[in-house]
Amino acid sequence: MAKHRFGGSWTERKLNALRDYLVQYQKIFTTNPNARKLQTIYVDAFAGTGDRDTGEDLRQSSLFGYDDDTRGYQEGSVRVALSLENKFHQYIFIDNKAKHTSALHNLVNLEFATLVNRCTIEKTDANRWLQDWCRTQNWREQRAVVFLDPYGMGVEWETIVAIANTKAIDLWVLFPLGIGPSRVLPNQEIPDSKWASRLTKVFGSDEWKSKFYVEGGDVDLFGVKHKSVTKIAGVDEILAFFLQRLGSVFEKTVDHPLILHNSKHSPMYALCFAAGNPKGAPTAVKIASHLARG
Repeated sequence: MAKHRFGGSWTERKLNALRDYLVQYQKIFTTNPNARKLQTIYVDAFAGTGDRDTGEDLRQSSLFGYDDDTRGYQEGSVRVALSLENKFHQYIFIDNKAKHTSALHNLVNLEFATLVNRCTIEKTDANRWLQDWCRTQNWREQRAVVFLDPYGMGVEWETIVAIANTKAIDLWVLFPLGIGPSRVLPNQEIPDSKWASRLTKVFGSDEWKSKFYVEGGDVDLFGVKHKSVTKIAGVDEILAFFLQRLGSVFEKTVDHPLILHNSKHSPMYALCFAAGNPKGAPTAVKIASHLARG
């Protein structure tokens, strides 16, 4: 069994916000006569091992800019969801690593044996799986909460759009505020094609170039004009652009997400919330906004 890793109050803030929301969500779907007719599903993508494991391979840290502090965000949510008093009708946990899905199977079988028949564990690419799943479900008879806890900039915009299009899913997504886009945006040039492509996949548009950079130029002594670009976006501007994009596809979003800092007080993630169901969105966002204020 994986060891627990306690990263500090910032980790607990994320887990507490998720837990409190799921409690309120299930309260609605177990007490409201109309809502009670619907099946409820919890989906945890990039689920990790289910626990906060100190033994995780950190070789990707140089690529995505995360370290031991960051890993603390990746585990724990599975256990939170399974431990609720009011259970979901179905749980889906996704990860593309065999050792992670193996640990998830062990966690469910050993500690939540009564929920084995409700749990589906998928070893696959979370983006592809979620997009297909969202398109093929009967959303007239069920509702879901999806938690996207990515490795770096692992969530693609097409996945977010697929979730929004169901009009039936509440989304919690950890946007890599301080360890993602802000680390791959050079100060005096547009990112190279590799990172530019990744940023466009994350935001779903290359509009980020005009939002994050301004073009300029100087004329030298010989009258030759030299073009230049300068980064004008800090973490606040990057988050504002992501929230703008999120609001363009969802019914309603939380305007001021919960900002999660590491032990050095640097912003790492923004815990963002969006609701897709037109009828339930006002209540969902009211609850999530209260939790984000903490």
